[in-house]
Amino acid sequence: MWDNRGTFGSMERGWIMGQARDVMDRLTAAAGTAKKDIEAIGNCFAEDAIAHTPDHGEIKGRTEIVRWWAQMMEAVPDGRYESVHSYEVGDTAIDEGYLSGTNSGFITMPTGEKLPPTNKRVRLRGCDLATVENGYIVDYRIYFDQMEFLEQLGLAQQS
Repeated sequence: MWDNRGTFGSMERGWIMGQARDVMDRLTAAAGTAKKDIEAIGNCFAEDAIAHTPDHGEIKGRTEIVRWWAQMMEAVPDGRYESVHSYEVGDTAIDEGYLSGTNSGFITMPTGEKLPPTNKRVRLRGCDLATVENGYIVDYRIYFDQMEFLEQLGLAQQS
């Protein structure tokens, strides 16, 4: 169905073409640039959103997802995202790229333990998928190689 903006989408499912891409781009701007904006990150997610992360598994709810993002930004406060590919398929935006920065902050482990900063540079390739309904991310998946991250930090032996 065509919406009143001249784009094709399904209002029954709560999405309009371009909407997922817009929300993902806002998330990237809030988390992956020099201006880290935790409030803007929260504004991208539905209250009952679910995130799937390689380090903390399934995270339920906007508050917990924002807490995870805050921990990531604490670990690599100068982190920058470099996009390699960006896609939108239906109600889902997909980004592939690199996170680069220095581990100058504590890394929060799933147990709550905090590892001290290594002050080493990292460059990790990753992929994010965000499913959007009614202008908010309802399902978010992020993938990166945890072993590569730990190896770059000097916390694991290279294989």
